[in-house]
Amino acid sequence: MSDTCPFPPDESPAIGVIGGSGLYEMDGLSDVREHRIETPFGAPSDAIISGLMEGRRVCFLARHGRGHRILPSELNHRANIWALRSLGVRWIIAVTAVGSLREKYEPQDIVLFDQFFDRTSQRRDSTFFGNGIVAHIGFSDPISESLRQILLQTAASQGKRVHDRGTYVNMDGPAFSTRAESETNRKLGFDLIGMTNLPEAKLAREAEISLATLAMITDYDCWKVEEDAVDAHSVIEHVQANAAAAKEVLREAIPKIPTEANFAEHSALDTALVTAPELWPEATTENLRPILERFIKS
Repeated sequence: MSDTCPFPPDESPAIGVIGGSGLYEMDGLSDVREHRIETPFGAPSDAIISGLMEGRRVCFLARHGRGHRILPSELNHRANIWALRSLGVRWIIAVTAVGSLREKYEPQDIVLFDQFFDRTSQRRDSTFFGNGIVAHIGFSDPISESLRQILLQTAASQGKRVHDRGTYVNMDGPAFSTRAESETNRKLGFDLIGMTNLPEAKLAREAEISLATLAMITDYDCWKVEEDAVDAHSVIEHVQANAAAAKEVLREAIPKIPTEANFAEHSALDTALVTAPELWPEATTENLRPILERFIKS
């Protein structure tokens, strides 16, 4: 059974947390509930765990499933973001493991980047629209600056090694980069490399969700020839330390997020929808109801 309305409608909007490698659960939640959501796009990565933290509603989703069972290229990003939006999520803090393309960004550092570059091959899965409803979302500034600043200031106040701004290049995976690819990405000026976060950001913007990312560095990709090239086992220690650091930042940052969804991203569809509502196919409209609710006349 889908559980798409677990909270009274007069509750404040929820905060979503998408946990990456090493972050498979959320500590410190009370009134914990589990939601197995059915979506028009298939099943999310796992059940969504909701609860209260410092009086705020939080919905947690393990990106790769608990136990890390799903490849980056297998992730159903549309189902994940749709399910979170259906639970009233209006902010998402995405926690993601990344490789560093810069000497100054060291393993276990945090980067609050502000730009993406897309090297993925599955872009048709990075939009909710189509099937009779056309929308072209504005994405020049893909990260919510207001939410990013909350995370940046929180991490800095905790004395963590945190870097302000940067560009994340998104590859498909699951294999890591070749040395030629890694050197090319460095020459193009990119700072971080990962396999998951860009589709989440695109879909969150379409769903009028404010998203910012805690990028947790685990390795130097393979460009730094004096160090061993990245492999899954070599990053485990860094992944565990990063997960602990992310939990500390989340615990302090979540209460600082406003209770009213009034960031610029929360009205992103105002200038994106092209197809007139009277032309929207009924089936597509119903599938996108959690996203288009404010445009649908009852």
